[in-house]
Formats: sequence, C-alpha cells, structure tokens
Amino acid sequence: MNESLHPLIEALRHELQQYGEMLALLEQQQDCVLHRRSDDLLQTVGAIQAQARNLQNAREQRESCRRRLARELGLPETAPFAEILPRVPADYRPLLEALVQENNDLLVRVQQRARQNHLLLHRAVELMQKLLAAFLPGSAPLTYSENGQVPTGGSWSPSTLFNAVG
Repeated sequence: MNESLHPLIEALRHELQQYGEMLALLEQQQDCVLHRRSDDLLQTVGAIQAQARNLQNAREQRESCRRRLARELGLPETAPFAEILPRVPADYRPLLEALVQENNDLLVRVQQRARQNHLLLHRAVELMQKLLAAFLPGSAPLTYSENGQVPTGGSWSPSTLFNAVG
C-alpha cells in the first residue's frame, strides 16, 4: 500500500502548490485591474492560462493516484476520499485528511477570486463601452450580448472617430 500512498501524498502536495500559485496569479490580476495597470493585466492572462493547464495536470495526476490506491484497497476506482481515508493506515490518515482539506479550501478561494476578477473585468469593459458610446453615438457594442452574439448595426471606424474630433 505504501507504493500507492506516497505518490498520492506527493500528488496532493503538488496540487496544493498549483492552487497556491493560481491564487497568487489571480490576486496579481486583481491588483492590476484595481491599479489600472493594463500592460501587466495582459501578462497575467497568459500566466493564468498556463497555470490552469498546470493545475489540470496536477489534478489528473492526483486522480490517477487516488484511483490506484482505491483499487489496492479493494474499492471501486470511483471511491471518494471519504471512503478511502478510513481504510488507510492510521499513521497516514491525518496527513491525507489535512492535504485533502487544504486542497478543497484553496479550490474554494481560487473559485471565489476568479469570480471576483470576472466581475471586475466585466465592469471595466462595461465602463469602456459607455465611454466609447459617449464619443461614438450609435456605435455597436464591442462585446457579446446576453445570448452570446456580437450585436450588429454600429458604424464605428477609426475615420469616424477622426471626423468627430476633427
């Protein structure tokens, strides 16, 4: 069983590290939005996307280790940690429980921060649309509508802005 426990522990630790890095990037992104650092904001988007791939790989590795341990314990591969933990040696149980709990807690924090950032970015786009609409009356919105379509009907072009200013 130790052949399956140790890789699972390492996978849980690695996943925890990946969640921590994602949370740090999301906090950096939020800071960029709040302090209007648009160049840095664009860099955080790429870093967050790369970290999302790292996190997905860590989760897949952890799941593979969890399935292997479940099989070793005579449980179905789909057995959740709640069914696995009581069957592991008592010496390992507190560590595994703590790692699973920390991963779950950090996942919740990452989800909350991602939702906050989404709302902040959405609000920034809305404000920019209002600004453009003030300078370019009748122009089409630059983002998707509620039904997922790009609204049509605007006549904005760089020359229109030039003519309005000139």
